[in-house]
Amino acid sequence: MKMRLTKTRPFLRIALLAALCAALFSLAVPACAQEAPMRVWTLSGPTGIGMVGMMRDNAGEYAFSLTSAPDEIVAAIASGEADVAACPTNLAAALYQKTSGGVRLLALNTLGVLHIVTADEDVRSIEDLAGRTVYATGQAAVPEYALSYILEKNGLADQVTVEYVAEHSELATMLATGAAEIGVLPEPHVTAAIARNPSLRRALDVTALFEDAARADGNADMTLSMGCVIARADYAQAHPEKIAAFMDAYAASVAWVNEDVEGAAAEVEAQGVMPSAAVAQAAIPNCHIVFVEGEAMRAQIEPLYRLLFEANPKSVGGALPDDGFYYAR
Repeated sequence: MKMRLTKTRPFLRIALLAALCAALFSLAVPACAQEAPMRVWTLSGPTGIGMVGMMRDNAGEYAFSLTSAPDEIVAAIASGEADVAACPTNLAAALYQKTSGGVRLLALNTLGVLHIVTADEDVRSIEDLAGRTVYATGQAAVPEYALSYILEKNGLADQVTVEYVAEHSELATMLATGAAEIGVLPEPHVTAAIARNPSLRRALDVTALFEDAARADGNADMTLSMGCVIARADYAQAHPEKIAAFMDAYAASVAWVNEDVEGAAAEVEAQGVMPSAAVAQAAIPNCHIVFVEGEAMRAQIEPLYRLLFEANPKSVGGALPDDGFYYAR
C-alpha cells in the first residue's frame, strides 16, 4: 500500500513536520541543556580565576554572575538566587550558621593570596620583621588571624608592630609611594603595586609562612585556604548529578588555568574577572589556584576553622561547622 503525501491535508502535513522537527531537536540537544541553568555566583579577583575555563566553554548549562562584594554572595545564597557560589572560606562557615545548615562546602579553590611586599633588601625571612612596622589589610578577617598566627609561632608577636589599613588599594598606593616600607597585600594588588614601583618585590609568601608555622605547631594538614565553592544544601540534594558535572568541569578549568597562564589571563580579562590580562598573568602564579574536595578538603580546612574560631568565634559564624557542612560525592 502506497501513501501519497501529496493527498494529505495541509494542516496534517504541517503537524507531522512540526512533530518531526521537535523529535530531531530533542535528540540533538542534551536533556540537561533544556533544563534551567545552574546559577553560579563568584567574586571578581582570585576567587573567580579558576572558573574562567568554565565560563569560556559554557554552553548554557551555567548562568554566571560576577560581583566584587561578598555581601552580595551572602544575599544571593540566602535568598535562593544563587545555586552555587565561590566565596571566602570563613564566609562559607558563617553562611552555614546563618542559614541553619543551608549550605554545603564543595571544594577549596584558592589558597593564600597574601604576600609581604617591600623594597627593603634586608627583608629575606620572617625573622627580619623584628622591630619593624608592618602595614596590612583584612583586620578582623582571615588575613589578620593568619598574620598573628605566623608572628606568634615565630616568637615575634611582641616584636612586630602591625598597622591596619582599610582598603587594599590604599595600602598598595602607600607601598608604591614609599609611605609604607613593608606591607601584607593580596593579589592582584601586589602585582599592581609592583607595576607602579618596580623596586618593590614579593619578599615573603604568607601561604608558605603559614604552612611552616602550622607544621611546627603540629598541624601538618592545615593550609591557608582563603577561597572555596559552596552550594545551597537543597540544590545539592536535589541535583547531585549537576553538582558532580560542575565539580568535574571546575577541576578541569583550574588545571587549565595553572597550565596555560597566558591563555587563562586573557580569559580572565575577557570574562571580566579582572580588568587587565597583563596583571592577571603576573598574578596567577602567586594566587595558589586549586581544586580540593572530599576528605582532603576537610583535612585542610578544619584546622583553619578551629584557629579562626579560637581567634574570634564571629569570624566563622559563632560556631564550628559540623559534619553536615562538608559535601562528599
